[in-house]
Amino acid sequence: MGFDLREHTADVAVEATGETLDAVFGFVADGLTAAMCDEIPDDGERFDLTVRAENREALLFDYLDELIYERDVRGVLPVDHEASVRDDGDEWTCEASARGVPLSAVDARDVKAVTYSEMTLEESADGWRAYVVFDV
Repeated sequence: MGFDLREHTADVAVEATGETLDAVFGFVADGLTAAMCDEIPDDGERFDLTVRAENREALLFDYLDELIYERDVRGVLPVDHEASVRDDGDEWTCEASARGVPLSAVDARDVKAVTYSEMTLEESADGWRAYVVFDV
């Protein structure tokens, strides 16, 4: 299980599968990283983030959007993603961390935004599957 980059018109999509919802969130984020950069150096420091939303799909969108925001504000490429997702009853929460590689250390492509276009997040007999399109 993991992720694959998929061509999508003028955009790029990530298809990810994981045994758990936590894993599929992390794999989609790894796919976002792969869409931005081919080679990732070992430097950078870990940072934490917490995202909340009204449902799982909105949570995935907001988590990925937060990673793009962190890239823009911190000037780092988020890599080595770890995510923990839970349903708190009235909202969903993702507590996550990533290693922030300085953008000056990589040759990164610009991913402008995550989209709801064709987004899927579904449970199957084998675990979880997500499909997310990014605007490039």
